[in-house]
Amino acid sequence: MDFLIANAYAQADGSSAPGGLLASPLVFLVVMVAMMFFLFRSQSKRQKELRAMIAALAKGDEVVTNGGVAGRIDDIGETFVTLEIAPNVRIKLQKTAISMVLPKGTLKSA
Repeated sequence: MDFLIANAYAQADGSSAPGGLLASPLVFLVVMVAMMFFLFRSQSKRQKELRAMIAALAKGDEVVTNGGVAGRIDDIGETFVTLEIAPNVRIKLQKTAISMVLPKGTLKSA
């Protein structure tokens, strides 16, 4: 039954190793800075790719919006896009509402 109860050992005296008090927060700080760097870097990279995709939109592109609506770009303006989602059914959206560009012919096959 000794394996169920952990043994209690005496602790060392109150003195700690040199730098032990400072090293622990320093390591924690370095790890946190590295995580923040990688998080912000990946987020900015994703935003950059999204801006490039929105800037490259052209009439006739097949796109999907953030809400899941798929359609073909009928008209493109400075900040708004007219999307044809069915024959003679058009909606107007902000360019930033477009989440991805589909390959040509995707909507005809669906």
